[in-house]
Amino acid sequence: MPSVAEKSTSVNSLASQFPVTLPIPTPTTNSTLLSIKDVQREEDLLRNPSSFRAWWTAIHTTKESFNAQLKAERRENLPDETTKLLGPLVTPLARHSLQCLTYLYEAAIVQFPGSFKLWKSYLQMRMSYVLGRQIMKKRAGGRKKLPEMKDALEDEKEDLESWEDGLDGVVGWEEWRSLVATYERALMWLPKLPRLWIMYTSLFFHPMCPSVISHTHARRTFDRALRTLPPSLHSRIWVRYLLWAETKGGSTTVTVYRRYLAVDPTVTEHYTSILLSPTDSVPRPLEAAKLLLSLARKASRGEYVSPEGKSPYQILGDFLDIVEQFSDDVGLDVDATIESNEANAKADAEALEKDGQQTSAEGQLIRRDGPPGVDGKPTPAYDEDEDPLSPRKINIERIVHKDGLEVYKDQAGRLWTGLATYWIKRGEFDRAKSTFEAGIATVLTIRDFTQIFDAYAEFCESLINAMMESLENPDEDDEDDDVKETERELDVRMKEFEALMDRRPFLVNDVLLRRNSNDVQEWEKRVALWGEDDEKVAETYTKALETINPRKATANLHRLYVNFAKFYEEGGASGSAEPDLDSARKILEKATKVNFKAVEDLADIWCEWSEMELRHENYDEAVRVMQRAAAIPKNTKISYHDHSLPVQARLFKSLKLWSFYVDLEESIGTVESTKAVYDKIMDLKIANAQVIVNYAGFLEENQYWEDSFKVYERGTEVFTFPISFEIWNIYLSKFVKRYGGSKLERARDLFEQALEKCPPKSCKPLFLMYGHLEEDYGLAKRAMAIYERATQVVADDDKFEMYTIYIAKATANYGLPATRPIFERALEVLPDKQTAEMCLRFAALERKLGEIDRARAIYAHASQFCDPRVNPKFWQEWNSFEIETGSEDTFREMLRIKRSVQAQFNTEASYLAAQTLSAKQNGTSEQPSAAVAADPMAAAEQQAGGAKGLAFVAAKKTALPRADGDQASSVPALAQQQVDNAEEIHISDEEDL
Repeated sequence: MPSVAEKSTSVNSLASQFPVTLPIPTPTTNSTLLSIKDVQREEDLLRNPSSFRAWWTAIHTTKESFNAQLKAERRENLPDETTKLLGPLVTPLARHSLQCLTYLYEAAIVQFPGSFKLWKSYLQMRMSYVLGRQIMKKRAGGRKKLPEMKDALEDEKEDLESWEDGLDGVVGWEEWRSLVATYERALMWLPKLPRLWIMYTSLFFHPMCPSVISHTHARRTFDRALRTLPPSLHSRIWVRYLLWAETKGGSTTVTVYRRYLAVDPTVTEHYTSILLSPTDSVPRPLEAAKLLLSLARKASRGEYVSPEGKSPYQILGDFLDIVEQFSDDVGLDVDATIESNEANAKADAEALEKDGQQTSAEGQLIRRDGPPGVDGKPTPAYDEDEDPLSPRKINIERIVHKDGLEVYKDQAGRLWTGLATYWIKRGEFDRAKSTFEAGIATVLTIRDFTQIFDAYAEFCESLINAMMESLENPDEDDEDDDVKETERELDVRMKEFEALMDRRPFLVNDVLLRRNSNDVQEWEKRVALWGEDDEKVAETYTKALETINPRKATANLHRLYVNFAKFYEEGGASGSAEPDLDSARKILEKATKVNFKAVEDLADIWCEWSEMELRHENYDEAVRVMQRAAAIPKNTKISYHDHSLPVQARLFKSLKLWSFYVDLEESIGTVESTKAVYDKIMDLKIANAQVIVNYAGFLEENQYWEDSFKVYERGTEVFTFPISFEIWNIYLSKFVKRYGGSKLERARDLFEQALEKCPPKSCKPLFLMYGHLEEDYGLAKRAMAIYERATQVVADDDKFEMYTIYIAKATANYGLPATRPIFERALEVLPDKQTAEMCLRFAALERKLGEIDRARAIYAHASQFCDPRVNPKFWQEWNSFEIETGSEDTFREMLRIKRSVQAQFNTEASYLAAQTLSAKQNGTSEQPSAAVAADPMAAAEQQAGGAKGLAFVAAKKTALPRADGDQASSVPALAQQQVDNAEEIHISDEEDL
């Protein structure tokens, strides 16, 4: 193994070969630069020294020749250490090629010193021999033209140059220095080209770059680039400057970033992350915290937009993360915090006093913040908490309260827990506990409360666990007094933790009440939480009634008064105390003076008060309470819905109140007193139909028949249809039941009066009742006239049923023949669908009377309304009718009509309707043609003689004579066509004629 001296000798021998390019090699100083082959090239260059093409061709030809030789050269015999140290210049051929190319480039630059193309090619050639082979990175997509500095740093970090097999900075120090000198000469000729500066700065990122070059010289080079280039190109230099500063770390990173932040504060968040996790120095949490605090304040004022898309609250959260992680380095201790809070409170009071006094003569405020800024706003005063250069620590409590809790009131959970965690990290457990308690007592949302409470509970548990572990594993130095003190403190902590868990429902209720102190339901829950603690329940009710604003309260505020009164009535929550009716009456008396949002709430108060008196059998007092509530003022023209008036002024028009009052009078009062209350309701015009019916029913129960009928008549005058229909219906039924036929004319007048204004859709029951009256007590002729009149007046939907009843009554009174004119009138009036049904009934009537031709004519008339696909029942019935009573001609006529009707209905709309109907019937409807084959009579004929026999009596003459005279075979053929295809329509030649 070689010794240190041998290694030093070897390194010195290798370093003695450099610099290769300094002084600049020429044929006069180095005879090996030119060979016989190069004479012609040199002569051409001497003849044309101003030809750039000649110089460019000569350089590239020579470069390609040397590249081919270097690829063919083998380095197998060279030691690895030498190859690692010398890199691309390990072989004599490589060094010779560098000298030859340097000679050509330098000679060309003498002729063209301002050529960027020539300088760039020259410098890239020199870099390839010193820095090694550059690794080309593949990039997906293009780069933004003017990216933000944050994005530019990330992109540039990915695109930084990397090399393989570079020249060692110690061995090749002279060659590195020669390369730097070449860059300096190039920048002397072309100082305004940013590409050369960028290429120059890439040297400083090489891992083998000598420290003399990559540190102080690099910083000065970056500074010269910024001074030389115009400001529009500074961003290209700053990107590499900041990345270089990050690699160096320490004060270099801080200094460079501070300089850049004075120009562009958008990378402040990135800078804070560097301060917290530096590469080769201690963290600077105080500076990072102050920077983030400044950003949070600027963002809340709209002066800063985070490039990472963070909101001001999120930036403040990052500040709290630093405070929690580096609590001792960032914030003040408890004593200093208390002193700072007192000083700040005093300063704030003085500032408020000055703001109140310093006004101009015109009454306008005087600007005190100094001269206006660039945008016209006053320059903010200096704040040492935002100065990253200041070593003073921060008052965390003031920052959290001023910049957090006062601004983000609905997101206070994270702020309170962060402040408490800060005190926990500093070991100030009592201060942390008071912080948790203050947070729980001030938050306004359940989310924030849950966050704080969970952190509080976790803190208590961890503290208890730590104490228990210290008791289980005591130190040898611990004395008995210390152990006992720890045990006592542990007991106290356990009791506090249990009390905290027990308080949780009350704390949640406190949060909801702070959010809305007018929430009646939450106050009721608060009462329920106290259980049977009468003192706390009464205190909660009292506080609730003092706190709630009646005009802003949620629903059922009156129930709070009622429940409070029941609390005293029932002897407390547990019922163990004596009932206190006087206190309950005082509460209800107070409730009657509250201006509730709805009149019904006040009416409920009076009703509950009266019910309370009834429960204790104070009947007279209950009546007096309702008399007070229902007192009618002199001005009765007040609108019940006039919300500008208090509810007490509109209470006398509350139907709910009067309904309870009248029920009370019916139960414990006299008939006269009850009638008086009902009459007041009628006079105030607040009665509804139910009140009318109840009043009449009450009079009827007490044998005041005529008075009850008068009430019904008043109700029919007050209300219109459809409400008055129910009153008429009850009135007429009661009247008929009471008098029967004894007062027939009066009953007829009542029915006529009811039907006079009755709409068609409601008059059917009245007509039927009228008709029954005439049938039972009057004349049948008048009854038929009433039914006839009803068929003309009732709504279209009721006409079919009305005609059915009319026909049934006519049949019962006059017999079947008398119904023919009724059927005829019905066919003229009823809609198509009901006409078909009525025709079937009419045809059945004619068949009973033996009028076959009239029945056939009715079937023919009804056929125009019946689609064979939709109404197969009709056609099946007509088919059965023709088989039983018809002839061949009539059967053919029926089939012809059927085809004609089917063609008439054969439209897309009707077809879809038929398909829909068939789908609803699950495909169970049969075609009429199939009904012919399935007819029992046809089946019997087939059994007897097949299809040759006739299923009807053959006619002597046909309506349409056939040419072949074959009459018997036509019917089965037609039936067969119907079976083959029910949808197909066949028209014979005879029918075409």
